[in-house]
Amino acid sequence: MVANQLKPKTDNDWRLLLKLKPYAQRSTKNLVISLILLVPLAIANAIQPILVQQGIDGPIAKGDLIGLRWLCLLVGFTVLLRLGLQSWQGYLVQKVGQNITADIRKDLFAHVTLLSTSFFDRTPVGKLITRLTSDVEALGDVFATGAVGIFSDIASLIVTAIFMFWLRWDLGLLLTLMIFPVTALIIYFQHEFRKANFKARDKLSDLNSILQENIIGVGIVQLFRRAEINSKQNFKVNEQYVTEVNNTIFHDSAVSATLEWTSLIAIAGVLWLGGGQIVQKQMTFGELSAFVLFSQRLFEPLRQLAEKFTTIQSGFTAIERITAIMNEPIEIRDPINPKSLPQNGKGEIRFENVWFGYKSDEFVLKNLSFAIAPGEKVALVGPTGAGKSSIIRLLSRLYEPASGRILIDDVDIRDITQLELRRYLGVILQDVFLFSGNVKDNITLGDDYSMDEAIAAAKVMNVDEFIQALPQGYESQVRERGTNLSGGQKQLLAFARAAVRDPRILILDEATASLDVNTEYLIQKSLDNLLIGRTTIIIAHRLSTIRNVDRILVLKQGELVESGSHDQLVKQQGLYASLYNLEMMSVS
Repeated sequence: MVANQLKPKTDNDWRLLLKLKPYAQRSTKNLVISLILLVPLAIANAIQPILVQQGIDGPIAKGDLIGLRWLCLLVGFTVLLRLGLQSWQGYLVQKVGQNITADIRKDLFAHVTLLSTSFFDRTPVGKLITRLTSDVEALGDVFATGAVGIFSDIASLIVTAIFMFWLRWDLGLLLTLMIFPVTALIIYFQHEFRKANFKARDKLSDLNSILQENIIGVGIVQLFRRAEINSKQNFKVNEQYVTEVNNTIFHDSAVSATLEWTSLIAIAGVLWLGGGQIVQKQMTFGELSAFVLFSQRLFEPLRQLAEKFTTIQSGFTAIERITAIMNEPIEIRDPINPKSLPQNGKGEIRFENVWFGYKSDEFVLKNLSFAIAPGEKVALVGPTGAGKSSIIRLLSRLYEPASGRILIDDVDIRDITQLELRRYLGVILQDVFLFSGNVKDNITLGDDYSMDEAIAAAKVMNVDEFIQALPQGYESQVRERGTNLSGGQKQLLAFARAAVRDPRILILDEATASLDVNTEYLIQKSLDNLLIGRTTIIIAHRLSTIRNVDRILVLKQGELVESGSHDQLVKQQGLYASLYNLEMMSVS
């Protein structure tokens, strides 16, 4: 299913190149200069065989040493001119390529971060990383070494052909006619190269997915002794990748071999035809020498053209794969004319006939309706898979319901911006994600809260003491995913995150599960203060922790089956009572 989701639509090469037009237009000046430089570059390259012919038939044949030296200086000047222009043009096209790569990477990253959570549910992270890194680099190479270089090689071919026909039309026609069958072979091999290259990049994505999974889950891999099994899986995919890479190498090498042999045949043809004309006094040694050089100069840009086509074919593969992601629709968007939540809103929540499923044919929530009054503390309970977490994800607008409405203070959450919605909500999850950076940054998460505000929030939640005990306090560095902090310490930072934002609605998903008894007691006291006047939703797995909430909503298979206080539900002897009795039995 994942492969189908990210499989690109087949498009012709011209249409694929047009997708890069907006990025190229941002570097129009450098591109124009690069194209202008093609003409003097091609002339400087093509005129050198003519100068050699003039030297042999002129100063050398006549014994004119001074004239020969001047001619040598002229040849040297054309060489230096060519090198200078090549260096300048090379710098410009590389600069354009890097700018395009940076722009595409920026746009692709921005697009990916706006995609709905459902996209990431079905897409392995390793595949995305491949497209954000190696595919983007390959795409940049289309301009850095490919597209502009093709124009350069074509210009060189045209100018060389003009000089050849000007010098000797018959030998010029011989060499020019040899280009056509060679070009046909190159096009065939390049087509096969492109197919093999696409398969190779697909296998590289699979390799990155396996690598990412095993690095993140290395603890489980070692605990359950999966290292050998996973290594075999990696080896199998690696072998498939090597096979596809070898196919690309074969077709690339076939192009080089074809050009090499054709170049030798061209030289042989020139010597055969030109040598006979020299014997018949119809050609000079200088002209024959010039055409030997022309045969090399003619096929050199053709060889470079083939190499650039290889780069471009890789780039086309990258365009297809990147376009597949860029074409992924952004399902959750802000409204064109957004509404605002009332400034004096109290945090009322209403679900009206909400249907939702992670798959279109499998509903997790079924015609769900309930209301939470302002300031009310409500717990969601039910068996695994009942839909508790789905309610939180819909309320946070990480997903959209298939039908129905979700309202906060009588405003549909689809009618307000995501930024305003998520400032209105404070979510504390059991699994806390921390970013690389310091403690203060992980509390503010980039918002413009001052250090004093961060400290005040930490003190409110009784976590300031823990932070001050760290080596540099609030400036202490947090490693990637918070690996230098315990699960409980990460949980404490999550409470400070919520407190600093002062949300109207607070959502707790088993938020104290990672804390020891003493710390949980301190946090619970702070929570009692934090919850005053706030609408609160608590997802509870330990029913003993929610006995004092205002109301408990009991879910089963996506439907609301019971509602009431703890004492009321226990007396009903329904699903909640069964779950509670089972918990009490396990404790005793």
